[in-house]
Amino acid sequence: MKRTEIVNVIRKRAFGLAFTIGAASFVMAQQKVSISGSVKDANGAVGYSSITFKNTQNAQWSDAALADAEGKFKLELVPGTYEVSIDAIDYKKFSQTIKIEKAGSIAPFVIVSSGKANLDNTTDIQGVVITAPSTKPYKVELDKKTYDPSQDIVSKGGNLQDVLSNVPSVSVDTDGTVSMRGNSNIRFLINGKPSSLLGIDDGADALKSIPADQIEKIEVITNPSSKFEASGTAGILNIILKKSSKMGFNGSVEGTLGYLPNTRLNTSLSWKKGAWTYYINGGGSYNRNKSKNNSTYNYILDPSTLADNASLYTDQRGETKSESKNYNVNSGFVVDLTEKSSLNASVMFRSFENEGTETIKTEDRIINQNTADPNLPAYTFLDKNSLRINESLRDNNSFQADLGFDQKIGDKGQLLSLATSYQTNKTNSSGVIDQTSFTSDGSSQATINNTLNDSKNTTFLAKADYELPIGEASKLEAGARYDSNNNDYSYFVNQSIDGSPLETLDRFTSDTRYDEKISAAYSQFRSKIGNLGYQLGLRAENTNVDVSFKSLETAELVEVSKNYTGLFPSVFLSYNLDKSNQILLNYSRRINRPRSWFLIPFTSFGNDRSLFLGNPDLNPTYENSFELGYSLSKSKIVFNPTLYFKKSQDEVNFYQYNGLDSQGSTVLYRMPVNAGSETNYGLDLNATYDPFKWWRIMGNIDLYGYSNSGSYNEFSYDGEGFSSRIRLTSTFRPDKKTSFQIQGFYRGPETTASMDRDAMYAINFGATRTVLKGDGTLAFNIQDIFNTRARESTTLAPSYEQYQYMQWSPRQFSISFTYRFKQGEKIELQKKKIDINANAPGGEDMPPM
Repeated sequence: MKRTEIVNVIRKRAFGLAFTIGAASFVMAQQKVSISGSVKDANGAVGYSSITFKNTQNAQWSDAALADAEGKFKLELVPGTYEVSIDAIDYKKFSQTIKIEKAGSIAPFVIVSSGKANLDNTTDIQGVVITAPSTKPYKVELDKKTYDPSQDIVSKGGNLQDVLSNVPSVSVDTDGTVSMRGNSNIRFLINGKPSSLLGIDDGADALKSIPADQIEKIEVITNPSSKFEASGTAGILNIILKKSSKMGFNGSVEGTLGYLPNTRLNTSLSWKKGAWTYYINGGGSYNRNKSKNNSTYNYILDPSTLADNASLYTDQRGETKSESKNYNVNSGFVVDLTEKSSLNASVMFRSFENEGTETIKTEDRIINQNTADPNLPAYTFLDKNSLRINESLRDNNSFQADLGFDQKIGDKGQLLSLATSYQTNKTNSSGVIDQTSFTSDGSSQATINNTLNDSKNTTFLAKADYELPIGEASKLEAGARYDSNNNDYSYFVNQSIDGSPLETLDRFTSDTRYDEKISAAYSQFRSKIGNLGYQLGLRAENTNVDVSFKSLETAELVEVSKNYTGLFPSVFLSYNLDKSNQILLNYSRRINRPRSWFLIPFTSFGNDRSLFLGNPDLNPTYENSFELGYSLSKSKIVFNPTLYFKKSQDEVNFYQYNGLDSQGSTVLYRMPVNAGSETNYGLDLNATYDPFKWWRIMGNIDLYGYSNSGSYNEFSYDGEGFSSRIRLTSTFRPDKKTSFQIQGFYRGPETTASMDRDAMYAINFGATRTVLKGDGTLAFNIQDIFNTRARESTTLAPSYEQYQYMQWSPRQFSISFTYRFKQGEKIELQKKKIDINANAPGGEDMPPM
């Protein structure tokens, strides 16, 4: 390890340690005294009561305790005046004001029975069994579905990308691209806000930066209401990170080892003292990966220059090996300022580093189809064959600070919420591309390119939301929001041929400034008439985009300005057939704004035979989305089929054409364009079934059709087809401590206007074992058991045909260990048991994994 790397690691670890110690020191800053006491009634001690001490001067000094079987308790408090409240089963709520001046015992608290139970004394209760409905993997709400990853064994010890691979209605492609019902235009949120933790232009690497163990739940919003931003035609994925609200100190530590070398260490800690709750989640990981990307191009050539029906055949075979390091920490607090107001703040840091080597072998030859001429060879090699080695280094550093304030108004449930977020994200990457071209006479030409790419993103968000309950069944919501997003891109490429002096490639050297500002306001009303529930909303958004681009090739400043305003209504209806059956119907209008790098006339420099071009004339895509769903939720089964229909205008497709570079080699160009419209429709079926308390089956089937029409230049986008996505998960629990899970995934073949994609499938396995009296969990999983997860497709165009094979990562396996430490959370007692909810549905279902 290099000296600079060692220094960086030491700095990061020292920072994390200092941060944790500083937070703990802040909490313990006040001098406390130790007190003890007891809780009694007329007959004697009252066990297992909850005693809360609320400081009348500073809510931060408040605390709580749980009495033991003899009604005794101990805790440490800052001297002062406290309002004491006591809760105990079958007793009236007790309250009293006392003054704590020094350490020692305080007078016993005497509470009075409520007279509702036939128990002479609560000391007879030697145990309480609370039987509640089992935790379901997901639940259906009016405008979203919520997925619980704690049920997901195959992603234990993994990351957000692994979890998303198992979420209903969500798919993760081999290259890490996430889609919902086949659409990759997803808006990612963390805790309800855009987040720098997911990075800028990081793709799959960003998803891998969030450990699975830190995720509380995932909200799948396939048709967002007007309360949410209108961006994202596929919908919204809201990642909720863990924040414990349990009293005292709680947390967990998780370590993972796997192959290809994959190591991870993460921790989640929380500390609740009185009105204050502190939390810190963080960790680091190191992993290696290797991927394959093979392509063949078949170009139809001009018959006047070669034999009739001749074509140019190009074969590219690429392999990438990489290793990455990731560190992240997320820390914050929530404090109740008063009984009706609270303040929350958090900071988030992320550091990511990736080093990779890509090797591409390219071979060109002429294929002669005119077999009638016996003197014509089947094919002829050209002087275009090459070996290309690209060594790259990329690092990303992100920072985010959030501040929120909630104020309850009156006693009718009014709530005002204010939130701001500031985020910065910097990415620096460099690469050395060493390419050797070979000729038929045995000579060769060596070309070296150096690339430097830097990007910086700064985001500011401010929003206000207001809720006004009207009666018992109605609510009015309104709010406003402002987003400012600034991106700076800098690209530099130079070249040396056969040892010549380095020269800058003007075409690939440029600077870009992208400024986007979005102002929005919304209002929505929710109510209920009998069994019919409804929610009506309208959102207005104004978008202002300014782009400036300048390359060395033309030395000309290209400026692009766009300003557009849109209205985005939403309608949600639900009808309760009974307490377990519900019908849902909804509609919303959405927008897909062009990505920042899509709008600049920038030409990428990566694979020299396949280049990307931006398009300053690109406009946003608008989509109307309809859904009709049914929800059945009973103790052993959850059944949720949804019919959906989406129609878009000005759909963004990729126009692909071939040409020649300065050295006469054939190059494939790809450029985003607005070309026609697209229609998507299908049946999205999610279900879970628990045939026995030790066996759970979870399935997701998406049967979908699509059609698109439009044209750009000579290329037509007319096409239609039908396909499927199927995921089936079976979980077995042979005993209370052991669970096994097998998951199968299948994506059917698909034909679009320009591409034929082959079917793909994979099978995963996971197992967990609870140890150390429930405080520890061992987990083992294998991703892609049979090493079949690969994407194969064929692109068809008027002048060429391209076949492509990609396997982003091979079969992998890992083992992880999680240890949970907690304070005052669980009491194990044995003698007399009271079943508080014995008749609740799902009482015999499988408990949480």
